[in-house]
Amino acid sequence: MDIVFIKELCVETIIGIYDWERKIKQVVCIDLELETEIKSASSSDDIQDTVDYKSVAKRVKAFIEESNFLLIEALAEETLKIILDEFDVKSVKGRFSKPGAVTGSKEVGVIIERKK
Repeated sequence: MDIVFIKELCVETIIGIYDWERKIKQVVCIDLELETEIKSASSSDDIQDTVDYKSVAKRVKAFIEESNFLLIEALAEETLKIILDEFDVKSVKGRFSKPGAVTGSKEVGVIIERKK
């Protein structure tokens, strides 16, 4: 199994269940692990033979910036669906966090994994 990863992609979006959260943008940070085959790319040295992490990051960032979820669980699920539908990956694992959302903690969030 080969993994292409993106670490600490932070995006501002509207997320949360409280009235005040619906009025401001908050930061959500994402780590992604994309299971794919990189053997062809390692031989050809051609981006066409692998998952372009820049394209994935741009797509995820655009989606999250425009999203308006109440729960980070829903945001995570929909983000992983997009990756599985639009990119050549076998599975994707995502860690989605809201830094500073709970007093006394660095961050809170969810980790989910989905397969094709």
